[in-house]
Amino acid sequence: MSDVFDRAAQAIAGADGLFIGAGAGMGVDSGLPDFRGNEGFWRAYPPFQARGLRFVDLANPRWFNDDPQLAWGFYGHRQNLYRDTAPHDGFQILRRWATELSGGAFAFTSNVDGHFQRAGFDAESVYECHGSIHHLQCSRPCRDAIWPAGDTDVDVNETFRAREPLPVCPGCQRVARPNILMFGDGGWLNERSDGQARRLQSWLRTVKRPAVIELGAGTAVPTVRWQSEQLAARFGVELVRVNPREAQGPRGTIGIECGALEALTEIDKCLRQRSD
Repeated sequence: MSDVFDRAAQAIAGADGLFIGAGAGMGVDSGLPDFRGNEGFWRAYPPFQARGLRFVDLANPRWFNDDPQLAWGFYGHRQNLYRDTAPHDGFQILRRWATELSGGAFAFTSNVDGHFQRAGFDAESVYECHGSIHHLQCSRPCRDAIWPAGDTDVDVNETFRAREPLPVCPGCQRVARPNILMFGDGGWLNERSDGQARRLQSWLRTVKRPAVIELGAGTAVPTVRWQSEQLAARFGVELVRVNPREAQGPRGTIGIECGALEALTEIDKCLRQRSD
């Protein structure tokens, strides 16, 4: 695949900014599950298989009313996992590329793990389109308030149920929930993500030829793929799409069929060779 790595390096070398689209596959090399299909999800959460509960069943705000210990068992475990897992070295490769481009970088991600910020990306240059597990809101909601989870600690037992006390809204004392867009979610407060969206649009006005690289974004929830394709078409640049199973794309796409860390490492080698 040396040819596609070199083509990707050429696209980045000729850019004045870096747009990064990241899906669940971006976190796989850090050791995070990607929940691809029911079997993948149940491997990560065996007790839910016995109940026939899929990811799409659990990622639903109704559980915070119907069974908050189940809801926080699922989201509390994920919050703890994301805190305990270090972002892989590919994040640092992207950061280094950004420092070498006049326009820097902006990350657009459907991941809620906060790993771009954890890896040192400026929080003002990250758009989390599905929200963040590290921010909370009221499950009702009683008001338009979003607050950092901070050191909120949720104790989760071996059956993935949370023990009391659960996080609560400081306004009404009702159980709180992560500020994440879930399935069938009419109560998600999107003000924080909307602010990030506005900052992305401001950044796009500062660049003329950004490189567009997409990492681990699948077709099941195609938000990141759509955004990446739209921007590549808008600026008339090639889309670098990294995905071990779904690397195909519109005409002109540089499809790289491997994981994010491997692709970033190989592209970086090509960039270094070009500069030598």
